Amino acid sequence: MPKSDAYEVEVLSAFEHGKLQSVATKVELAKFKSAARATAIKDRRVNIRMSSGDLQDIQVKALEQGLPYQTLIASVLHKYVSGRLSEREQQAPPVPRSKSARRTGKADA
Repeated sequence: MPKSDAYEVEVLSAFEHGKLQSVATKVELAKFKSAARATAIKDRRVNIRMSSGDLQDIQVKALEQGLPYQTLIASVLHKYVSGRLSEREQQAPPVPRSKSARRTGKADA
């Protein structure tokens, strides 16, 4: 874990001593609470088919993050549809080699 800088230490100290005050209005707080509830509600069940390899990879990633794999899948999907996760730009496909280059392992000149 990275060390805290002087500003972070100052903010943490102010928080711990009760010196920080919220600047959010009651209307804003109500809006934030409503949004949090709507995001947290999981009211639909979805069944999907995926390759065993992809599922195993997801389970490993979830284990690394200390999450159930279903939670990780739901989180990734939520981030994607909310625009916080996007597809990588496609790289140009590799240039096909000739049959002789594939057999010898050398590229065409």
